[in-house]
Amino acid sequence: MNFIPAKESRFLIWFFDLYTRWLLRRRFKNIFIKQDYKADTDAKTVYYINHNLWWDGLLPLYLSRNVFHQTARAFMEDKQMRKHRFFSKIGAFSINLSDPRSTLRSLRFAVDSLKKPNSSLYIYPEGEITPVSASKPEFKKGLAWLYQNTDKEIDFVPIAFYEHTFRDSKPELYINIGAALTIDRSQSKSELTTEFEKKVHELLTETRSVAGFSDEGFKKI
Repeated sequence: MNFIPAKESRFLIWFFDLYTRWLLRRRFKNIFIKQDYKADTDAKTVYYINHNLWWDGLLPLYLSRNVFHQTARAFMEDKQMRKHRFFSKIGAFSINLSDPRSTLRSLRFAVDSLKKPNSSLYIYPEGEITPVSASKPEFKKGLAWLYQNTDKEIDFVPIAFYEHTFRDSKPELYINIGAALTIDRSQSKSELTTEFEKKVHELLTETRSVAGFSDEGFKKI
C-alpha cells in the first residue's frame, strides 16, 4: 500500500480543534492533567503514549493546540488512514507495521517532520489499541529507532492516558505528562524499548493510584 503523508490544512486543524474540545466536554464529566514537561518556544518533542482509548486519535491535536502549542504530526495505522483520509489534513501520516520497508519510510518521514523548531510528533508505540492492563505495556521498536536517529536536542516525553467511571456513569479522563527522558543512546533498541515501556508504566501506575480518589497532583482543566 502507498504511503500517505501528512498534508495539513489550517482550516481543518482549526475546525477539529474546536470540535475536539466540544466533544471532550460533552463526553467526559471531568478532565484532569498533571504536567511535568512544558515545551519551550523552539522545542522539538516526541510524545509517546499508551494506546488504550478510542480518543487516542483526537487527543494529540487537543494537546498540541491547547497545552504544548506546537506544530504536531502523528503516526496512524494505514488501514485507518484509508478509512479516514481527513486525518492527513490535521497532521497524521500512515504507517504499515506489517511491511518493514514501509515502516522505515514512515519513520524517516517522522524524522524529517522534527527538523523545524516548535515541532512535535505523537506516537503510540504499542502499534494498535490494546486492552487496559495493570501490566507493563509492550512497545514495538520504532520508538527506539527514532531515539537513535534523531538529534539529541529533541525531547522524548512519556504520556499516560487513563479513564474511569468510579464516581459517575460519565467517565473522567486523566492525562499524565512526564518529564523529558535522558537515556544513553548507545543502548540497544531492546534496552531502550524497555526503558520507554517502564516510564509509561510508571505514569499509568501513578495515575491509577489516585484517579477517582484523591486526584493528588492533577488539576482539572
